[in-house]
Order: sequence, then C-alpha cells, then structure tokens
Amino acid sequence: MRKKIIVKGPVLSRSGYGEQARFALRSLRKHEDRFDIFIVNTQWGATGWTSQNDEERQYIDYLIQKTFHFLQNKGQFDLSLQVTIPNEWEKIAPVNIGYTAGIETTKIAPAWIEKSMQMDKIIVTSNHSKNTLVGTSYPIVNPQTKQSMGEISVTTPVEVVGYPVKLTKKKSVKLDLETDFNFLMVSQWGPRKNTTNTIQWFVDKFKDNPNVGLIVKGFIRNNSTVDKIRTESTINGIVGSDVKCKIYLVHGDMSDQEMIGLYSHPKVKALVSISHGEGYGLPMFEAAYTGLPVVTTNWSGHCDFLNMPEKRRKKGSKRKTKTFISPMFGDVEYSLGPIQQEAVWDGVLQADSMWSYPEQKSYQAVISDVYNNYDKYKDMAKKLKTWVKKEFEAEKQYDAFVNAVLPAEEKQEESVVSFD
Repeated sequence: MRKKIIVKGPVLSRSGYGEQARFALRSLRKHEDRFDIFIVNTQWGATGWTSQNDEERQYIDYLIQKTFHFLQNKGQFDLSLQVTIPNEWEKIAPVNIGYTAGIETTKIAPAWIEKSMQMDKIIVTSNHSKNTLVGTSYPIVNPQTKQSMGEISVTTPVEVVGYPVKLTKKKSVKLDLETDFNFLMVSQWGPRKNTTNTIQWFVDKFKDNPNVGLIVKGFIRNNSTVDKIRTESTINGIVGSDVKCKIYLVHGDMSDQEMIGLYSHPKVKALVSISHGEGYGLPMFEAAYTGLPVVTTNWSGHCDFLNMPEKRRKKGSKRKTKTFISPMFGDVEYSLGPIQQEAVWDGVLQADSMWSYPEQKSYQAVISDVYNNYDKYKDMAKKLKTWVKKEFEAEKQYDAFVNAVLPAEEKQEESVVSFD
C-alpha cells in the first residue's frame, strides 16, 4: 500500500534549499510505487522562483493543486518530509521526517534540539551536519535548586545523503571577458559566504596583473534589476580604482544547463569559495563533477566530496597498499573562531558557536599557485570528477534518499500477509 507523503519545502525556489527540495521530490517520484506524493510549497527568504516551464514544473504545479483539494477535503497524510531548518519542523503527520542542510557551525541552537526530538527521523546532506547535530549538548538545570540534571542532545536517528550528479547538458554562456584566466565565485552575498574578503584579497593579490579576472556570479538579495545595481555598486566600492585585474558580475537567474556552461567555459579556470562554513556547498559540488578545479578550506560540508580516497603502496612494501584520503582541491588554511556578531541569528546561528576563518595569505598563495601551476590543479580536478560521478551517481543517491525516508525492509514487512 502506498504511503501518502506530504513534502513541505521551497520546491519552486531558486536557492540551495530549493534544489534540496527538488532532489527529494525527484527521489520520491522514482518510487511512486511506494509513495502517493503531495506538496506544500514554501518561500525561502527573498529568493526568486525557478522560471523553467518544463515537465517537472508542470508536475509540481499538478501536485500543488492536488494537495490543495486533498486538504480541502480534510485528507490525512501518513508521512511528512519537511525541507527547511530545524526550528521550523513540526508534527503534521503520524511520522515526521526533517530534512536539512543548514548546519555550518560547530554548534546548533537549543531550539533545534527540541524540534529534532519531535521528528521520527532526520536526513542531512553532509557528515559535518550530522556530527554537529548529534554532537551538540546543553546542560539541564533544575530551575529551583540550580543543580545539574544531566544533558540534552539529539537522539533522533540521523542519516546522511548527499546530492546526486546531474546529467545536464551544458548550454553555452556568452561572457564579455577581457581576460583569459578567470576565477569564479558563486554565492549570495552575506556574512557566512565571506564575499567581501574573497573579492578584496583577490584584488590585493592580482591588482597589477591585467591577465587575471574574477567572475562574481551572485546577488545580495534577489535577481531583480535593483539588486543588480546595488551589487555592482558594492563591488565597485571594494575594488576601488587603479586596479589592472578584472572583476566581472554575472547577475540574474540561470538554468542548470547555463550553470554547467559557466563551469565549463574555456576562460573559467577555477571556482573559489572561502565561506566560513557549508552544510553541503552545492556550487563546489557542481564544479567538482564538471571537472573545474576548486579552491576552498578543508572544513565543513564540502569535505564529503572534495576529499577522495586513493590507494597507495605502503612505504617499504612492493605489494601492500593503504587507502589515503586526499584533498583534491586548492587547500586554504583556516582557523576556527566565534561567528561574527552580525551573523548571529537567534534560534539559528548561536553566538557561542564557531566556524572557519580562511587565512588571507594562504588564500592568496593558493590562487597564485593555481594561476602559475594550472596543470597540477586541472589533473586533480579530472581525477576528482571521475570519482564524484561514480560515488554520487544519480540513481544511487535517489535510492539512498528514498531508503532513508522509508527503508526497504519496512516496505517489505508491510507487503507480508498473515494467515494466522
């Protein structure tokens, strides 16, 4: 018997959480023999909605209408899958599953523990997210006696399922570039993404080199014309005058095909991301399976797919091998420190939590090395691409996600008929 499952999340949002919600939907859709799917679409911040009018969008619109009529008739669901940050999770079905990527620091908020304990299962996108979720604890103190009563932490089962590699055809992107060697950054502007330092430190390093450029694919708030003007003005304020390297802004909505075209552009040589932390790091993942070298730190969610296992011969042995985990990217040094005051978000980003602070000199040394020794990084990127495309193959990830939602053994148990 199929389970009625309600997917509540930003299924139409052009954002990381939107992509996460669509991955969940695609996974469930691959197993419609097990699920009767419904959707409640939610907004994600100020981000816009995907503009693609394809078969998937028509399917989503159909499910939204189907859900509306089902709720009008007071229909009941068997399962809920809630794609958002934990403080927004709630009990809306007999079995509730929280699905989140938003853990970029070393500690979650107390409210997240409370909400997590209301879920029957939790699915996260990276081992960093899982380790932080289950590794955070807070003391329980008797309010009258002030004595310790132990600790509270998340005991709900947590599973890790990464994103799938998309078999997307690339679409050529026209870029008016004066430089042949260009770095790329892809992100929304904000304290966590460390955007200002990414640009400023790049300019400080290459200000006298007219052959190097940085392409900023991003926005401050949304993809509107007003936001484009504001983003351009902000970049100009950082770059200043008398600079020979080039900074380019690519603003506005781009399809999956166009993004692959951007990563594959012959004048785009590497992706840079010195954010303070990632629950996953989708642009880095897309760059990895496209074969574009990546420059980043070895901390948080992206470590799952940028560190590759390699077998090497043991020292002193001609036959025996040992598996080593190798960073297949430009590794920027960092230190952990308390998050900035302006990044504190009550109930989401704890003031006493920490994240990474990439070191300026290391970042500049790495991007300089990428420029001067590009073949070394391109070779690493080719090896990583092969491994990522195999390890995160789409069907493999769809099955992993569905089995995290409803394990195969549970489905098999339901199909057994007893004649006792």
